[in-house]
Amino acid sequence: MRCPFCGSDDTQVKDSRPTEDNATIRRRRYCPSCGSRFTTFERVQLRELTVVKKDGDKAPFDRDKVMRSLKIALRKRPVDDDKIERVVNGIQRRLETLGETEIPTKVVGEMIMDNLRDLDTIAYVRFASVYRNFRETKDFEEFIGELGDEN
Repeated sequence: MRCPFCGSDDTQVKDSRPTEDNATIRRRRYCPSCGSRFTTFERVQLRELTVVKKDGDKAPFDRDKVMRSLKIALRKRPVDDDKIERVVNGIQRRLETLGETEIPTKVVGEMIMDNLRDLDTIAYVRFASVYRNFRETKDFEEFIGELGDEN
């Protein structure tokens, strides 16, 4: 693993342990060239996933983009980073087990929505307002009305 500070290829693993959900291995590394320490994460990747956008463009699945989307929706909400990490891992696992290598963005968006509904209702509404492109206050009213009908 290349050192992110000096670029040396000769780094050493000092400690390895599984994360809380056992889906990732966390490795503490040391660079003998510059003396820096850094952390890497190792995950199982069952297959290469490609996301197909509405306009037909294709892009590799980016778990960091899912993470950023969740963090934006959950900004200033009482949800631990560990829970967000577990949600992202769960979404990625579900996508990988679908058996398809090309996934429409709609599938990814709906998975995020489903998880947010269970995680935090406010974040769910925030995400939905962008994802479903709310234009007016009545869009919020209708969506929240539907949310109230489900409960």
